[in-house]
Amino acid sequence: MSEQAQGSAPRRIFIDKQSPKAFHALVQTSEAVRTTAAEAGLDRTTVELINLRVSQVNGCAYCLDLHTRKALRAGESPQRLGVLAAWRDTDVFTAAERAALGLAEAANDPTDTAAQTSAYATARRVLTDDQISAVTWVAITIGAFNRVSIMSRHPVPAPRQAEPVD
Repeated sequence: MSEQAQGSAPRRIFIDKQSPKAFHALVQTSEAVRTTAAEAGLDRTTVELINLRVSQVNGCAYCLDLHTRKALRAGESPQRLGVLAAWRDTDVFTAAERAALGLAEAANDPTDTAAQTSAYATARRVLTDDQISAVTWVAITIGAFNRVSIMSRHPVPAPRQAEPVD
């Protein structure tokens, strides 16, 4: 009897594995975006904050796990990661980071033109043209990876050994 006939949801295919050429093109885009971000002066922690915030909004558990680890390796603090979902309600992020997070959220919801207008105006005051472009590309790219992982239902790996807390 098939999974579906037994009442359970059908097993998802990992579309990255099923269509490796298409996924490789997305990976190449991500690599180009990472270079663009660095050339625009966005540090790795800012890029990871964008990756995490868009992944939070999209509800992508796999990308949240992956980019939390990357952010910590890049030097991001556990405190800032812990309050990222409420970044508007805290002063632990710089003006540039706040502008980037707002713009990334706006890029993730193209139907909210009021939010886009507001976020873009803030970004224009704080970020360079190259940084605005890079932030937008980072948000678009992680959004695509979120969709790959969500549609594939990529599993979050088993927990690792806990690191000591200060």
